[in-house]
Amino acid sequence: MSGEPIRVLVVDDDPGARALHGRFVSGAPGFVLVGTAGSGEAAVLRGHRGGVDLILLDMRLPDISGIEVLHRLRTLGARSPDVLVISSSRDQVTVRQALAAHIVGYLVKPFTQEALRERLRVYRAERQARERNERDRPLAQGEIDRLLSTGRIRVPGSAASGPSRPAGTASPPAATPERPSPRLPKGLSEVTLARVVEALDPVSAVSAAELAERCEISRATARRYVDYLVSEGAIDLAHRYGRRGRPEVLYRLAPSHLSSGDQD
Repeated sequence: MSGEPIRVLVVDDDPGARALHGRFVSGAPGFVLVGTAGSGEAAVLRGHRGGVDLILLDMRLPDISGIEVLHRLRTLGARSPDVLVISSSRDQVTVRQALAAHIVGYLVKPFTQEALRERLRVYRAERQARERNERDRPLAQGEIDRLLSTGRIRVPGSAASGPSRPAGTASPPAATPERPSPRLPKGLSEVTLARVVEALDPVSAVSAAELAERCEISRATARRYVDYLVSEGAIDLAHRYGRRGRPEVLYRLAPSHLSSGDQD
């Protein structure tokens, strides 16, 4: 990126806000506005097409939420653009979910051109330092192994995720629904866990009821397994809002847990 302007996409459902923030970006040294989007779906599509380094993302969009946009963009892995949230949303749930998606900043509306310009200046300096460090840092063996991995999710307690056994050591008994794995909490089995993981997707979120139907297990059983996977950081939470009542909790594979590489 050195010497090249940072390419910015502005996402907001308000045409006036898109135009204003676009002008702010165009006036910031080292940045260029490459487009705007008025919906979450349009933002995801533009992000997947590439050519965007940074997205200024509103949380309140007419089709899908800004949090949903973040989750879909993160499935791109290293190709995912950086995201600076620009939103009037200040509730703890929205802010925490956005921070968990590794955004580069959260700027509360309304803000001045000077406030955005300062955020962009800091971001540009940090990005340049990060790129210098990445170029100069040698890769560790574990990182090389992860680059060679197939990207299959690791099921805790499985042969793929456990350490290799010394030659001549007897294999442990296979886990079955009646014989839970000793590495899993009581009441959970590797076989059912593998079925649950297989039924999940990093993009399309499903409810516990939908997951139970896919795996042919009870809803209560499905909830025990997703609760375990949430505690392990292997799946993310989303919400589906209806016309009334509490939002329905949805589950999807966490993009950061799709790799099968071991830690160093």
